[in-house]
Amino acid sequence: MPEETLAADDDIRHVNAFWRRLGLPGLIDIHTHFMPERVLTKVWAYFDSAGPLVGRTWPITYRLPEDDRVERLRAFGVRAFTSMLYPHKPGMAEWLNDWAAAFAARVPDCLHTATFFPEPGAARYVARAIEAGARVFKAHLQVGGYDPNDPLLDEVWGLLEDHGIPVVTHCGSGPAPGPHTGPEPIAALLARHPRLPLVIAHMGSPEYAEFLALALRYPKVCLDTTMAFTGFTEKTAPFPREAVPLLLELQDRVLLGTDFPNIPYPYAEALSALARLDLPSAGVKDEWLRAVCHDNAARIFGLSRRTAGGERRPP
Repeated sequence: MPEETLAADDDIRHVNAFWRRLGLPGLIDIHTHFMPERVLTKVWAYFDSAGPLVGRTWPITYRLPEDDRVERLRAFGVRAFTSMLYPHKPGMAEWLNDWAAAFAARVPDCLHTATFFPEPGAARYVARAIEAGARVFKAHLQVGGYDPNDPLLDEVWGLLEDHGIPVVTHCGSGPAPGPHTGPEPIAALLARHPRLPLVIAHMGSPEYAEFLALALRYPKVCLDTTMAFTGFTEKTAPFPREAVPLLLELQDRVLLGTDFPNIPYPYAEALSALARLDLPSAGVKDEWLRAVCHDNAARIFGLSRRTAGGERRPP
């Protein structure tokens, strides 16, 4: 058997062993990336060049054709995932949303994902995406370089708040700060939209404590685990040990995210990093892992243990 196949089989075996030990029906990963191939090719080229927002060597572990990436997630036992995509300039978001809607239609285990940018017409196409069935949005303040409090987004945030649709938001200053990253712009946004179901990507790295405090203040705010706690991230932005108890306090609002396929290590490392957390006991840790890796997202997105993603996928 080819070495590449053996490595893939080992990868799949480790991931499946993780969730089976916890008695879960699989995983729900709310932070995975699927986007038009020409856009993803440019994203990968940026990682390959160790651009300024990356700053160090960042090999893409799952540099596979789109169909193979979908099948790898399914082989991992990921029952539902997302197609996180984001514009970096005006005029991109609407056609990205059209692509994402078509992707979700042909890949029913993908939660229909959408995005936006501060531009005239943003509220119109966000409303259109919601009507088409979008279940989660992505906002990337670092790559987009925009202020979430831009008046052009006022109606957008209001729509998302009123419909209760989660918005996975890269707002922390890692791996490199942007003009509008950090907790202050998000604190201002939540003061105006306190019911907004914002999901702080990457646990808010590196401003973990500040974003955890916002989650404690606003009961609709969640955090995703994307790349947090892994050896790769701990080298430059370690999670503060004194904040670990807050992970238990916020147990029902921490969600599994991985950044698949754009991660510089195997998928299993994201899960192993969670299992290494210094929680009080094995029983407490297992309960926390079950909530984070499946049950919280299942509750938020209305996914049963028998069927996740879309109804067309067999159990």
